Amino acid sequence: MQLRFVGCGDAFGSGGRFNTCFHVSGERVNFLIDCGASSLPALKRLEIDRDAIDLILITHFHGDHFAGLPFFLLDAQFSRRTRPLVIAGPQGIETKLPEVMEVMFEHSSKTRQRFDLSVVTLAPQERRGFGEVSVTPYPVVHGESGGPFFAYRIEAEDRVVSYSADTEWTDALIPVAQNADLFIAEAYTYDKMVKNHLSLKTLEAHLPAINARRVVLTHMSDDMLGRVDDLPYTTASDGTVVVF
Repeated sequence: MQLRFVGCGDAFGSGGRFNTCFHVSGERVNFLIDCGASSLPALKRLEIDRDAIDLILITHFHGDHFAGLPFFLLDAQFSRRTRPLVIAGPQGIETKLPEVMEVMFEHSSKTRQRFDLSVVTLAPQERRGFGEVSVTPYPVVHGESGGPFFAYRIEAEDRVVSYSADTEWTDALIPVAQNADLFIAEAYTYDKMVKNHLSLKTLEAHLPAINARRVVLTHMSDDMLGRVDDLPYTTASDGTVVVF
């Protein structure tokens, strides 16, 4: 299994990084976690085969995690994709997706797709299977607008990858990431407390209870990016590949 950070930036492109989008692939699975506004050019830059992607998991409805879907779907339509695609996310995705399609490209939500598109609502703490990928969402804390907000524990090919998504500390992150093979964790700031976001120092205090085999930090502000060379943790960059 490998995960490639297609984009690992924050909402404001700190460090010139693309919005959040992770590509996970193995022998029998191929999916994305989040699809921020800049994800299509980032996928093309890395020469990732979009037609091979079977599933896109959305953590919440902020533009840097969700607004790449209209571009992805229209590109799939114009490139004559035939492979079925599933998009899954929190409650409301079935209405939010056509809304963002209409904002970006008027009438695009009414265009009949050349391929089978399924939009699936995920329920908190309810494990859901998509072929050989199993996903358990956990509610996290990231404000009031743009939610519901999910962190994901994902099982595929005898591996567990977990993603905190954007959140301040919540004890829900322990079952999300406990003993995971790979835990991708937001570290927006180093030690400064920013509402609805996670600092590295706060995360660090809970890592022993989480006990993930590998931790990679993402969604870093300029505050964190200026410190990455001095940190004892792996930090993501656009294009970084992690094998787990």
